[in-house]
Amino acid sequence: MLKGFRDFLLRGNVVDLAVAVIIGAAFNEVVNGFIAAFIDPLLAIALGASGAENLATVTVGVFPVGLFLSALITFVIKAFVIYFFVVRPFSGLAARFTADSTPAAPTSEEKLLGEIRDLLKAQRT
Repeated sequence: MLKGFRDFLLRGNVVDLAVAVIIGAAFNEVVNGFIAAFIDPLLAIALGASGAENLATVTVGVFPVGLFLSALITFVIKAFVIYFFVVRPFSGLAARFTADSTPAAPTSEEKLLGEIRDLLKAQRT
């Protein structure tokens, strides 16, 4: 039972996951700081609030939209960065490594050359 747990910990996936969580949390703080410093004040100006701290009070009718817009922009920025800087590069690497491990199917020219080789061998015997 403990051997299986030790193998699980030493497999490498757990360490990779731990590093990803720590880096993700640090990146989350960077994006939240960017949103608080730049996007929230611009939203407050565009929506007519007196400052970014009053973004929560910006309403359209009875609906408070300031915080929702800030959260939505934060999500879109994080999703963009995760997709273009994590998912796409690692998908490309994974495709490259899986393509190298499987042999390519022979082309029609290779098949024809193989048939010619087999025919020449048959004529010799």
